[in-house]
Amino acid sequence: MSGSFKGIGFMCLGVLCLAIGDAIAKWLGEVHSPLQIIFFRTLVSLPLIAALAHFGGGLRKLRTRRPGVHLLRGLIYTGTMFCFVLGLTLLPLAEATAIAFVAPLFVTLLSVPLLGERIEGPVLAASLVGFAGVLIVVRPGGEAFDPGALALVGAALFYALMMITARRWGATEHLWAMVFYMTLVPFLLTALALPWVWQTPHPWHWLAFLGSGLFGVGATAFITLAFRHAPAAIAAPFDYTAMLWAVLLGWWFWGEMPDLWVFVGSALIIGSGLAIAYREGRTTLKRRPTS
Repeated sequence: MSGSFKGIGFMCLGVLCLAIGDAIAKWLGEVHSPLQIIFFRTLVSLPLIAALAHFGGGLRKLRTRRPGVHLLRGLIYTGTMFCFVLGLTLLPLAEATAIAFVAPLFVTLLSVPLLGERIEGPVLAASLVGFAGVLIVVRPGGEAFDPGALALVGAALFYALMMITARRWGATEHLWAMVFYMTLVPFLLTALALPWVWQTPHPWHWLAFLGSGLFGVGATAFITLAFRHAPAAIAAPFDYTAMLWAVLLGWWFWGEMPDLWVFVGSALIIGSGLAIAYREGRTTLKRRPTS
């Protein structure tokens, strides 16, 4: 099997893990605070990340010279998870997933003021189409509008900032250090808040908390492998398979079926994301030196 096909396969597995983890978080959110969900997810994830770092070259990979950067990324990640879990509890799974797809568009736009990058006309046009798709899904001011949509937009914005910081400092910090400290900060913060939000879990909830953490780490590992085996322009578009899983899982567990406008808006968001990925892929190939 070629590297690109392996990368696509790993990407699809990672996205499936994310979708299952989101479904578990939505189910847990019917009873537990987002803070308690985040606490257990990070509690499970941290030792697994440390183990992956150990087998991937040793715990020295967790050494860092930039604790302030990791603290900032951890705070941003805490905001991402809190807003996303809150949105999951308030919106159908497919609708929440569709809104979350706006994150790459935020990355594109924020890269201009924060990284000094330039946006070409076609990329800007695609981004505007994507935001139009978000407005169709969210429908602010309409009868179908849900405040949970604002939480999802906030999660997408926080996630974009997390990607911007990864692009800014990722070349000088090891991957597992970035992931470990990004997870450590929300673990510590939610641990401090836990006495005020604690709800004793049902026996099945303990398994769900464990599963949420396992699927979260699995998603990180598979997506990391995807980008090691395939160029980003080839692997990244398969992130949108999450919409398929969100529709299936939402229908299976909650009987949710998105209306026509959710599908229309999702098509615009996904189409704009694919257009941007294609454009960036062509730009990268043009800049690559030939032998």
